[in-house]
Amino acid sequence: MNSRTAVERTSDRELVATRTFDGPARIVFEAWTKPELIMRWWAPKSFGISFLSCEIDARTGGSYRFVFGHAASEQPMAFFGRYIEVTPPSRLVWTNEEEEDGAVTTVTFEEKDGKTLVVVHDLYPSKEALDGAIASGSTGAWPEQFEALDDLLTTLGLSV
Repeated sequence: MNSRTAVERTSDRELVATRTFDGPARIVFEAWTKPELIMRWWAPKSFGISFLSCEIDARTGGSYRFVFGHAASEQPMAFFGRYIEVTPPSRLVWTNEEEEDGAVTTVTFEEKDGKTLVVVHDLYPSKEALDGAIASGSTGAWPEQFEALDDLLTTLGLSV
């Protein structure tokens, strides 16, 4: 399996990012569902944002709320939604409710030979919503985020 990140628009409304990580699915899954871990990799450094707070209730029907600060903005930025499905360590599905036309994100974790293939599938409500997300640059963060997740997994020594 290849460890590079691939990001592809697969239809008018869908964007898919994939990458294989060294480590078992349960560890990679925890990096997506534990606030103390996600805060170490989720915010792309090149965006100039930093976590102010992170709340995650990773269960079906639970919610999340990420609040970021940025030097160019006096007001913090909040990203939030609810978990539609949480199936450890193989699947997460959540809403992105900070925008009227936010995507539904599905992440799958498939383990093979001690490595985990992660597939992030964002389904937008319309072609225009995905076009807008791409134009804003917000969809371009996956390669950098996944590099940071790779670094975190290495730092953890897979001993979570």
